[in-house]
Amino acid sequence: MDQINNDILNLLRKNGRLSNKEIGKMVHLTGQAVGQRISSMIEDEIIAHFTVSLNYKNRQFIRIFMNNNHFSDVESAINQYHEVDSFYKVSGQACYIVTAHFNQEQLSVFINHISNWARYSIEVVLKDVKDYPK
Repeated sequence: MDQINNDILNLLRKNGRLSNKEIGKMVHLTGQAVGQRISSMIEDEIIAHFTVSLNYKNRQFIRIFMNNNHFSDVESAINQYHEVDSFYKVSGQACYIVTAHFNQEQLSVFINHISNWARYSIEVVLKDVKDYPK
């Protein structure tokens, strides 16, 4: 991957609605050349999918530690919640990591539900400090 592809990806991360022509002007290529580069990045699985990033008032990182081997029960339970943004089985101390956007009441219900099978630790996001490319 070269610098132009990185520039294209950074522009798409900031605004996925930019046209190939608009991106081309910013990276000094034609819109057609940008389109070909994007298609290649999709084929090479560099771009997994296009999405919308929502700005939620609440955001949590929840580590799940199993008390037993009822993995499928926990996975089914967690996948029921539309507030769960991502859900990963991981190695290390935790068995799963969940990113979510629960309000306080929803979080309480979620925790009570998964407590049937697991312990947890919750980190609440206070501020996004990522310096997004300009």
